[in-house]
Parts: sequence; structure tokens; C-alpha cells
Amino acid sequence: MTRPVIIGGGPAGAVAALRLAQRGQAALLLERHDAPQDVICGEFLSAEAVAQLAALGVDVRHIAGVAIDRVEIAAGRRRMATRLPFVAHSIRRRELDDALLNAAANAGAEVQRGVRVQQLNEHAIATSIGDIGASKQLLATGKHALSGQPRRESPAGHEPMIGFKQYFRATPPLAASLARTVRVVLYEGGYAGVQLISPDVVNLCLVVHRATLEAIGGTWDGVCRRLADEPMLRPVLDAEPLLSKPLAISGVPYGFLAQPDPKDRVYRLGDQAAVIPSFCGDGMAIAIHSGVVAADAVIDGADAYMYQRRLLASTRRPVQIALQVQRIAQHPVARMAALAGLTMLPGAVRLLARLTRMPNHPRS
Repeated sequence: MTRPVIIGGGPAGAVAALRLAQRGQAALLLERHDAPQDVICGEFLSAEAVAQLAALGVDVRHIAGVAIDRVEIAAGRRRMATRLPFVAHSIRRRELDDALLNAAANAGAEVQRGVRVQQLNEHAIATSIGDIGASKQLLATGKHALSGQPRRESPAGHEPMIGFKQYFRATPPLAASLARTVRVVLYEGGYAGVQLISPDVVNLCLVVHRATLEAIGGTWDGVCRRLADEPMLRPVLDAEPLLSKPLAISGVPYGFLAQPDPKDRVYRLGDQAAVIPSFCGDGMAIAIHSGVVAADAVIDGADAYMYQRRLLASTRRPVQIALQVQRIAQHPVARMAALAGLTMLPGAVRLLARLTRMPNHPRS
């Protein structure tokens, strides 16, 4: 007898497997890596995401990380700071992913690591270990598209961006300046997020437009030289890098929303369904939320089209609002005007944070 098969072991896929198992239907989850991996991610877990995981029985306090309740936004030498309307967490993705996969396996899901999916067929999945039958196919491969399953639509006029990520050893002054804080730095051609993921490790995750990257030499060293002029990034870039080379990904389609198609038989989760601009810090919350919604749709007998409609109804507003804010932030004059306005009205940042949040509890 075939069963639901989930492709991808990030938060979306792992939560879907966990939720299905908790509701009495064990799924098979296929993860291409045989061990936990670092991935390009801001590693910001919002209060809503923390609540979603708690409702599923996963307490993030048992995973190494730090609490965050403050945000800084900077552009050049202009800077504003305010309290967030919630307490979030910063957690290394490889540790979170491993914990969620273990939780899914302990709940009854079958998790197979080191299996690469090659193609989705109508009733089976072609993999590196042979064809696997599937009653339902849940695609949760993150920002990486599976061959034959491209994202069908992107926002009009959208220019995909290039993402980079590097960890740095935090000096005591740098760690003190980032205590309980996520720092967003806006610059010409992109933006960066900075936060502690442990008391002495900083995550720098940034994006740049392709044209900007090409103009500075197309390399990570060129990016570092360019960003060394940013006062709020210089202390990070001066610290000791911890990865032998930065992680990188091309063509990040911020603002993408998968459109429901009656002919589609694939349930699309996480970044395969919605890609929210990373500065708002709700990417993992969307992934977790989509895993719950997809699992409940499978249990309830809803097809992929009905599932995608349900998910789109909850993701459309936060993604579209965040995309408009990103467009403002990338225009030099609008960026400085907006930051000046936020400095005078810090409550606007808290309002924006609320408007880009996801529902925070799976139904029982």
C-alpha cells in the first residue's frame, strides 16, 4: 500500500511528517543529505513559529540558540532600534532540522536520509534507490527546485537575488552589541541580516542583486570589500569567519507565491509555495505553517489544488506586504525617507512585524 511521500527534510517537510504521524498516518520522508547541513537561512524563528512547534510537541528551548526581542535597522550611518512585539529565537538550522526530523521519526514517520529524488511521476517517485510508490507527493525542497518541477510564476518585474551566508566568531564587544537583537542593514543593491545564533557565533546572511554582484567582481571577496564600508557590518566582517567558504544560492525569487492549479497533483510546501523576503524573518514560520496545512489536507482528503488554495489564503498578505517593503528599501531615496520615518515612529516597525506574521497554532 502506498503512503504519502515527502521530498525534503527541512522545517516544512519534517513538520508535515510529524503532523501526519501525530494524526495517525505515517509518511515516508526522503532527505537528500545523510547528515544535518548548514543552509542559507536567517535562522530567525518568530514567536508564531515557536508556538507552532510547541503545539506539535517540540520545545525550542531544548535546542541551542538565543532569544531575540529587539530589532535594529540601519542604512549607512542612519540607524533606528525598537523592541519587537514578541520574543523570537535564533537557532542554527542544522540543529533545528535534525531535531524536527528526529521528532517526526519518533512519532512514527519513516525518515530516509541520503536519498536523492530524481523525478516525480504520476504514481511513483524516481529516486537514487529506485522507484517509490506514493499516494500523495509533498514537495519541500526549499529554495532548490526539483528537476521537472519549476516554480510556475514569479512577481511581475521581479529580479531574482543572490544569497550568501557566513558564520563569524563574535568578539565580546560584537556579542554585546547584538545581545537579543536582529540587525537589518540596507545598502545599495541588497540587504543583510545579522544576529547571534549562540553566545559567541554570529550569522551574517545577505542578498544582492545580480547586477550589483557583477559590478563588484562577482565574488564573496568583492561583497566583503563592498560591505566593509557599511558601519553596522564592518565589526562582523572584521571577525573570524567560521566556514571555509560562504554558502551561496542564486536566483532567490522573493515574492513568489505558488498559484493553485486544478491539474497539479503535487503539494508544494515551504519555499516551494511561498518565498517571503528574508528581512521580515518569517520564512521558517511559513515553512512550518505549510507543513501543518499540507498534513491536515492529506488527512482530510483534500487534493493538492484545495491545499494550495488554503495555503495561499494565509500566505498571500504577508508575502505581498513584505515584497512591497523590500522594493521601497531598495530605492535609495525611499530607503532613507522610510528609515527617517521609522526613527520617529518606531511603532510602525512593530505594526509591520505583526502584519507579516503567520497563524500560530495547528488545529487539533
